[in-house]
Amino acid sequence: MPSKVRIALDAMGGDVGPAVVIPGAAISLGRHRDTEFLLVGDRARIEPELDKHPKLKAASRIVHTDVAVSMEDKPSQALRRGRKTSSMWLAIDAVKKGEADVAISAGNTGALMAMARFHLRTLPGIDRPAISAIWPTLRGESVVLDLGATLGGDAHHLVSMAVMGAAKASVLFNKTRPTVGLLNIGAEEIKGHEEIREASEILRARNLPELDYIGFVEGDGIGKGLADVIVTEGFSGNIALKAAEGTARQMAELLRNEMQRSWTSKLGYLFARSAFQALRNKMDPNKSNGGVLLGLNGVVVKSHGGTNAEGFAYAIDVGYEMAHYDLLNKINQMLNREGGALKSVQPAPEDVS
Repeated sequence: MPSKVRIALDAMGGDVGPAVVIPGAAISLGRHRDTEFLLVGDRARIEPELDKHPKLKAASRIVHTDVAVSMEDKPSQALRRGRKTSSMWLAIDAVKKGEADVAISAGNTGALMAMARFHLRTLPGIDRPAISAIWPTLRGESVVLDLGATLGGDAHHLVSMAVMGAAKASVLFNKTRPTVGLLNIGAEEIKGHEEIREASEILRARNLPELDYIGFVEGDGIGKGLADVIVTEGFSGNIALKAAEGTARQMAELLRNEMQRSWTSKLGYLFARSAFQALRNKMDPNKSNGGVLLGLNGVVVKSHGGTNAEGFAYAIDVGYEMAHYDLLNKINQMLNREGGALKSVQPAPEDVS
Protein backbone atom coordinates (compact mmCIF):
# COMPACT_ATOMS: atom_id res chain seq x y z
CA MET A 1 0.00 0.00 0.00
CA PRO A 2 1.37 3.48 -0.86
CA SER A 3 1.97 5.83 2.08
CA LYS A 4 0.08 8.57 0.25
CA VAL A 5 -2.59 8.17 -2.43
CA ARG A 6 -2.08 10.83 -5.08
CA ILE A 7 -5.24 11.74 -6.99
CA ALA A 8 -5.36 13.93 -10.10
CA LEU A 9 -8.71 15.68 -10.54
CA ASP A 10 -10.01 17.16 -13.76
CA ALA A 11 -11.33 20.24 -11.98
CA MET A 12 -13.08 21.55 -15.10
CA GLY A 13 -15.04 18.38 -15.85
CA GLY A 14 -18.78 17.93 -15.37
CA ASP A 15 -21.74 20.28 -15.54
CA VAL A 16 -20.40 22.66 -12.87
CA GLY A 17 -16.62 22.14 -12.62
CA PRO A 18 -14.68 23.45 -9.59
CA ALA A 19 -17.84 24.35 -7.64
CA VAL A 20 -18.54 20.60 -7.29
CA VAL A 21 -15.06 19.09 -7.71
CA ILE A 22 -13.37 21.10 -4.94
CA PRO A 23 -15.96 20.58 -2.16
CA GLY A 24 -16.22 16.94 -3.24
CA ALA A 25 -12.46 16.57 -2.76
CA ALA A 26 -12.76 18.20 0.67
CA ILE A 27 -15.42 15.68 1.71
CA SER A 28 -13.31 12.73 0.53
CA LEU A 29 -10.19 14.10 2.23
CA GLY A 30 -12.12 14.06 5.50
CA ARG A 31 -12.56 10.31 5.05
CA HIS A 32 -9.05 9.61 3.72
CA ARG A 33 -6.42 11.79 5.36
CA ASP A 34 -3.58 10.09 3.48
CA THR A 35 -4.64 11.69 0.17
CA GLU A 36 -2.83 14.30 -1.90
CA PHE A 37 -4.59 16.09 -4.75
CA LEU A 38 -3.42 17.44 -8.07
CA LEU A 39 -6.10 19.91 -9.18
CA VAL A 40 -5.94 20.44 -12.95
CA GLY A 41 -7.74 23.39 -14.49
CA ASP A 42 -8.18 27.16 -14.55
CA ARG A 43 -6.39 28.56 -11.51
CA ALA A 44 -8.68 31.63 -11.45
CA ARG A 45 -11.71 29.36 -10.96
CA ILE A 46 -10.06 26.80 -8.66
CA GLU A 47 -8.43 29.10 -6.08
CA PRO A 48 -11.62 30.85 -4.85
CA GLU A 49 -13.22 27.45 -4.19
CA LEU A 50 -10.03 26.06 -2.65
CA ASP A 51 -9.74 29.00 -0.24
CA LYS A 52 -12.99 27.80 1.37
CA HIS A 53 -11.31 24.50 2.39
CA PRO A 54 -7.97 25.14 4.18
CA LYS A 55 -7.23 21.46 4.88
CA LEU A 56 -7.76 20.57 1.23
CA LYS A 57 -5.61 23.51 0.16
CA ALA A 58 -2.76 22.22 2.30
CA ALA A 59 -3.02 18.80 0.64
CA SER A 60 -3.33 20.08 -2.93
CA ARG A 61 -1.31 21.43 -5.82
CA ILE A 62 -2.80 23.26 -8.81
CA VAL A 63 -1.75 22.58 -12.39
CA HIS A 64 -3.05 25.46 -14.47
CA THR A 65 -4.68 25.18 -17.86
CA ASP A 66 -7.51 27.21 -19.33
CA VAL A 67 -8.36 24.50 -21.87
CA ALA A 68 -11.31 22.27 -21.01
CA VAL A 69 -13.07 19.50 -22.92
CA SER A 70 -16.70 20.38 -23.63
CA MET A 71 -19.48 17.96 -22.76
CA GLU A 72 -20.59 18.29 -26.39
CA ASP A 73 -17.20 17.48 -27.96
CA LYS A 74 -16.91 14.29 -29.94
CA PRO A 75 -14.01 12.04 -28.86
CA SER A 76 -12.07 12.83 -32.05
CA GLN A 77 -12.56 16.57 -31.49
CA ALA A 78 -11.46 16.28 -27.87
CA LEU A 79 -8.28 14.49 -28.90
CA ARG A 80 -7.45 17.09 -31.54
CA ARG A 81 -8.23 20.17 -29.44
CA GLY A 82 -7.40 18.97 -25.95
CA ARG A 83 -4.43 16.68 -26.39
CA LYS A 84 -1.55 17.75 -24.13
CA THR A 85 -3.36 20.95 -23.07
CA SER A 86 -6.79 20.21 -21.57
CA SER A 87 -7.50 19.57 -17.91
CA MET A 88 -8.76 16.07 -18.77
CA TRP A 89 -5.61 15.15 -20.67
CA LEU A 90 -3.25 16.57 -18.04
CA ALA A 91 -4.99 14.61 -15.26
CA ILE A 92 -4.51 11.40 -17.25
CA ASP A 93 -0.95 12.44 -18.09
CA ALA A 94 -0.16 12.69 -14.38
CA VAL A 95 -1.00 8.98 -14.08
CA LYS A 96 1.08 8.20 -17.17
CA LYS A 97 4.10 10.03 -15.69
CA GLY A 98 3.69 8.46 -12.25
CA GLU A 99 2.84 11.81 -10.64
CA ALA A 100 -0.60 10.49 -9.60
CA ASP A 101 -1.98 7.07 -8.77
CA VAL A 102 -5.42 7.73 -10.24
CA ALA A 103 -7.17 10.30 -12.45
CA ILE A 104 -10.82 11.27 -11.91
CA SER A 105 -13.08 13.26 -14.21
CA ALA A 106 -16.78 14.10 -14.41
CA GLY A 107 -16.29 15.27 -17.97
CA ASN A 108 -17.31 13.97 -21.39
CA THR A 109 -17.37 10.14 -21.18
CA GLY A 110 -16.39 9.53 -24.80
CA ALA A 111 -13.54 12.01 -24.61
CA LEU A 112 -12.27 10.54 -21.34
CA MET A 113 -12.27 7.02 -22.76
CA ALA A 114 -10.57 8.13 -25.98
CA MET A 115 -7.85 10.10 -24.18
CA ALA A 116 -7.25 7.42 -21.55
CA ARG A 117 -7.03 4.65 -24.11
CA PHE A 118 -4.80 6.69 -26.44
CA HIS A 119 -2.42 7.85 -23.70
CA LEU A 120 -2.34 4.97 -21.23
CA ARG A 121 -2.96 2.09 -23.67
CA THR A 122 -4.61 -1.17 -22.64
CA LEU A 123 -3.43 -4.16 -20.64
CA PRO A 124 -2.13 -7.19 -22.56
CA GLY A 125 -5.02 -9.26 -23.89
CA ILE A 126 -7.53 -6.38 -23.71
CA ASP A 127 -8.52 -4.67 -26.95
CA ARG A 128 -11.18 -2.31 -25.51
CA PRO A 129 -11.58 -0.95 -21.97
CA ALA A 130 -14.90 -0.96 -20.13
CA ILE A 131 -16.54 1.18 -17.46
CA SER A 132 -17.27 -0.90 -14.38
CA ALA A 133 -19.18 0.14 -11.28
CA ILE A 134 -20.50 -1.29 -8.04
CA TRP A 135 -24.25 -1.91 -8.18
CA PRO A 136 -26.23 -2.24 -4.91
CA THR A 137 -28.41 -5.36 -4.84
CA LEU A 138 -30.71 -7.26 -2.50
CA ARG A 139 -27.80 -9.57 -1.64
CA GLY A 140 -25.15 -6.89 -1.25
CA GLU A 141 -23.21 -5.57 -4.25
CA SER A 142 -22.29 -6.62 -7.77
CA VAL A 143 -19.78 -5.43 -10.34
CA VAL A 144 -21.52 -4.36 -13.55
CA LEU A 145 -19.73 -3.59 -16.84
CA ASP A 146 -19.72 -2.07 -19.45
CA LEU A 147 -21.72 1.01 -18.49
CA GLY A 148 -21.04 3.02 -21.61
CA ALA A 149 -17.34 3.07 -22.51
CA THR A 150 -17.92 1.60 -25.98
CA LEU A 151 -21.02 0.64 -27.90
CA GLY A 152 -21.46 -2.91 -29.14
CA GLY A 153 -18.95 -5.70 -28.79
CA ASP A 154 -18.18 -9.14 -30.16
CA ALA A 155 -17.83 -12.37 -28.19
CA HIS A 156 -14.15 -11.73 -27.43
CA HIS A 157 -14.97 -8.36 -25.91
CA LEU A 158 -17.69 -9.87 -23.71
CA VAL A 159 -15.41 -12.68 -22.54
CA SER A 160 -12.64 -10.16 -21.81
CA MET A 161 -15.05 -8.11 -19.70
CA ALA A 162 -16.17 -11.24 -17.86
CA VAL A 163 -12.59 -11.95 -16.83
CA MET A 164 -11.86 -8.30 -15.90
CA GLY A 165 -15.08 -8.03 -13.91
CA ALA A 166 -14.35 -11.28 -12.11
CA ALA A 167 -10.85 -10.06 -11.30
CA LYS A 168 -12.23 -6.87 -9.76
CA ALA A 169 -14.94 -8.75 -7.85
CA SER A 170 -12.48 -11.30 -6.50
CA VAL A 171 -10.43 -8.50 -4.97
CA LEU A 172 -13.28 -6.28 -3.74
CA PHE A 173 -15.51 -9.09 -2.48
CA ASN A 174 -12.72 -11.48 -1.44
CA LYS A 175 -14.06 -14.33 -3.57
CA THR A 176 -11.80 -16.86 -5.24
CA ARG A 177 -14.21 -17.61 -8.09
CA PRO A 178 -16.92 -14.93 -8.44
CA THR A 179 -20.13 -15.81 -10.25
CA VAL A 180 -20.59 -14.14 -13.64
CA GLY A 181 -23.73 -13.67 -15.75
CA LEU A 182 -24.30 -12.19 -19.20
CA LEU A 183 -27.14 -9.64 -19.36
CA ASN A 184 -29.71 -10.82 -21.91
CA ILE A 185 -33.41 -10.54 -22.80
CA GLY A 186 -34.07 -14.02 -21.44
CA ALA A 187 -32.41 -16.84 -19.53
CA GLU A 188 -32.84 -19.37 -22.35
CA GLU A 189 -29.73 -20.22 -24.35
CA ILE A 190 -31.47 -19.56 -27.68
CA LYS A 191 -32.23 -15.91 -26.85
CA GLY A 192 -30.18 -12.80 -27.54
CA HIS A 193 -27.83 -11.54 -30.23
CA GLU A 194 -25.37 -13.92 -31.83
CA GLU A 195 -22.33 -12.40 -30.08
CA ILE A 196 -23.97 -12.89 -26.66
CA ARG A 197 -24.79 -16.52 -27.40
CA GLU A 198 -21.26 -17.09 -28.72
CA ALA A 199 -19.70 -15.53 -25.61
CA SER A 200 -21.90 -17.78 -23.48
CA GLU A 201 -20.72 -20.86 -25.37
CA ILE A 202 -17.07 -19.83 -24.90
CA LEU A 203 -17.48 -19.26 -21.18
CA ARG A 204 -19.26 -22.57 -20.69
CA ALA A 205 -16.83 -24.56 -22.82
CA ARG A 206 -13.68 -23.20 -21.21
CA ASN A 207 -14.84 -23.33 -17.58
CA LEU A 208 -12.32 -20.63 -16.69
CA PRO A 209 -10.67 -20.93 -13.26
CA GLU A 210 -11.04 -17.17 -12.71
CA LEU A 211 -14.83 -17.22 -12.64
CA ASP A 212 -17.99 -19.30 -12.25
CA TYR A 213 -20.20 -18.62 -15.27
CA ILE A 214 -23.89 -19.05 -14.42
CA GLY A 215 -25.45 -18.18 -17.79
CA PHE A 216 -27.80 -15.41 -18.91
CA VAL A 217 -29.30 -12.92 -16.45
CA GLU A 218 -32.33 -10.77 -17.26
CA GLY A 219 -32.57 -7.09 -16.34
CA ASP A 220 -34.36 -7.68 -13.05
CA GLY A 221 -31.62 -10.10 -12.03
CA ILE A 222 -29.12 -7.28 -11.56
CA GLY A 223 -30.96 -5.83 -8.56
CA LYS A 224 -31.67 -9.32 -7.21
CA GLY A 225 -27.92 -9.93 -7.02
CA LEU A 226 -28.04 -13.16 -9.04
CA ALA A 227 -24.34 -12.84 -9.90
CA ASP A 228 -21.27 -11.15 -8.47
CA VAL A 229 -20.53 -9.80 -11.95
CA ILE A 230 -22.96 -8.77 -14.68
CA VAL A 231 -21.51 -8.34 -18.17
CA THR A 232 -23.08 -6.44 -21.05
CA GLU A 233 -21.97 -4.18 -23.89
CA GLY A 234 -21.94 -0.42 -23.29
CA PHE A 235 -25.20 0.54 -25.01
CA SER A 236 -27.37 -1.81 -22.93
CA GLY A 237 -25.33 -1.23 -19.80
CA ASN A 238 -25.71 2.54 -19.90
CA ILE A 239 -29.46 2.28 -20.47
CA ALA A 240 -29.78 -0.14 -17.55
CA LEU A 241 -27.81 2.23 -15.31
CA LYS A 242 -29.82 5.33 -16.20
CA ALA A 243 -33.12 3.42 -15.88
CA ALA A 244 -32.15 2.18 -12.41
CA GLU A 245 -31.10 5.66 -11.27
CA GLY A 246 -34.31 7.17 -12.60
CA THR A 247 -36.41 4.52 -10.91
CA ALA A 248 -34.65 5.15 -7.60
CA ARG A 249 -35.38 8.88 -7.80
CA GLN A 250 -38.98 8.21 -8.86
CA MET A 251 -39.59 5.87 -5.93
CA ALA A 252 -38.06 8.36 -3.50
CA GLU A 253 -40.33 11.13 -4.81
CA LEU A 254 -43.44 8.94 -4.72
CA LEU A 255 -42.65 7.85 -1.19
CA ARG A 256 -42.12 11.45 -0.08
CA ASN A 257 -45.45 12.50 -1.57
CA GLU A 258 -47.33 9.65 0.07
CA MET A 259 -45.80 10.41 3.46
CA GLN A 260 -47.21 13.94 3.27
CA ARG A 261 -50.67 12.99 2.03
CA SER A 262 -52.45 12.70 5.42
CA TRP A 263 -51.83 12.99 9.15
CA THR A 264 -51.93 9.21 9.54
CA SER A 265 -49.22 8.74 6.92
CA LYS A 266 -47.13 11.44 8.64
CA LEU A 267 -47.57 9.64 11.94
CA GLY A 268 -46.55 6.35 10.31
CA TYR A 269 -43.46 8.04 8.93
CA LEU A 270 -42.43 9.17 12.41
CA PHE A 271 -42.56 5.59 13.70
CA ALA A 272 -40.67 4.23 10.68
CA ARG A 273 -38.27 7.13 10.17
CA SER A 274 -35.10 5.09 10.62
CA ALA A 275 -36.29 2.46 8.14
CA PHE A 276 -37.13 5.13 5.54
CA GLN A 277 -33.75 6.77 6.05
CA ALA A 278 -32.00 3.45 5.52
CA LEU A 279 -34.02 2.91 2.33
CA ARG A 280 -33.16 6.41 1.11
CA ASN A 281 -29.46 5.77 1.69
CA LYS A 282 -29.64 2.46 -0.16
CA MET A 283 -31.36 4.05 -3.14
CA ASP A 284 -29.19 7.18 -3.38
CA PRO A 285 -27.47 7.09 -6.82
CA ASN A 286 -24.73 9.42 -5.57
CA LYS A 287 -23.44 6.66 -3.32
CA SER A 288 -22.86 4.42 -6.35
CA ASN A 289 -21.04 7.15 -8.30
CA GLY A 290 -17.66 6.39 -9.79
CA GLY A 291 -17.04 4.01 -12.68
CA VAL A 292 -13.56 2.52 -13.10
CA LEU A 293 -12.24 2.26 -16.66
CA LEU A 294 -11.03 -1.34 -16.50
CA GLY A 295 -8.44 -2.63 -18.94
CA LEU A 296 -6.10 0.39 -18.99
CA ASN A 297 -2.45 0.69 -17.94
CA GLY A 298 -3.50 3.08 -15.21
CA VAL A 299 -6.45 3.85 -12.97
CA VAL A 300 -9.05 6.27 -14.36
CA VAL A 301 -12.44 6.90 -12.74
CA LYS A 302 -15.48 8.45 -14.44
CA SER A 303 -17.92 10.43 -12.31
CA HIS A 304 -21.42 11.41 -13.40
CA GLY A 305 -21.31 14.85 -14.97
CA GLY A 306 -24.38 16.10 -13.12
CA THR A 307 -23.49 14.83 -9.66
CA ASN A 308 -23.27 17.01 -6.55
CA ALA A 309 -20.28 17.41 -4.23
CA GLU A 310 -21.24 14.38 -2.13
CA GLY A 311 -21.57 12.27 -5.26
CA PHE A 312 -18.19 13.41 -6.58
CA ALA A 313 -16.67 12.57 -3.20
CA TYR A 314 -17.86 8.98 -3.64
CA ALA A 315 -16.16 8.85 -7.05
CA ILE A 316 -12.94 9.99 -5.39
CA ASP A 317 -13.43 7.29 -2.75
CA VAL A 318 -13.59 4.69 -5.53
CA GLY A 319 -10.32 5.95 -6.97
CA TYR A 320 -8.75 5.97 -3.52
CA GLU A 321 -9.70 2.34 -2.90
CA MET A 322 -8.36 1.25 -6.29
CA ALA A 323 -5.01 2.92 -5.62
CA HIS A 324 -4.71 2.23 -1.88
CA TYR A 325 -5.17 -1.52 -2.30
CA ASP A 326 -3.23 -1.69 -5.58
CA LEU A 327 -6.15 -3.34 -7.36
CA LEU A 328 -4.77 -2.53 -10.81
CA ASN A 329 -1.68 -4.64 -10.20
CA LYS A 330 -3.76 -7.49 -8.76
CA ILE A 331 -6.17 -7.41 -11.70
CA ASN A 332 -3.25 -7.31 -14.15
CA GLN A 333 -1.67 -10.35 -12.50
CA MET A 334 -4.96 -12.23 -12.63
CA LEU A 335 -5.49 -11.42 -16.29
CA ASN A 336 -2.01 -12.21 -17.49
CA ARG A 337 -0.57 -14.85 -15.23
CA GLU A 338 0.81 -18.02 -16.79
CA GLY A 339 -2.05 -19.78 -18.54
CA GLY A 340 -4.37 -16.80 -17.99
CA ALA A 341 -7.92 -16.88 -19.25
CA LEU A 342 -7.45 -14.47 -22.13
CA LYS A 343 -4.50 -16.25 -23.73
CA SER A 344 -6.85 -18.69 -25.45
CA VAL A 345 -9.35 -16.04 -26.58
CA GLN A 346 -8.76 -14.79 -30.12
CA PRO A 347 -8.63 -10.97 -30.11
CA ALA A 348 -11.08 -9.05 -32.27
CA PRO A 349 -9.77 -6.83 -35.09
CA GLU A 350 -8.83 -3.35 -33.91
CA ASP A 351 -11.53 -0.73 -34.50
CA VAL A 352 -10.88 1.64 -37.38
CA SER A 353 -12.14 5.22 -37.03
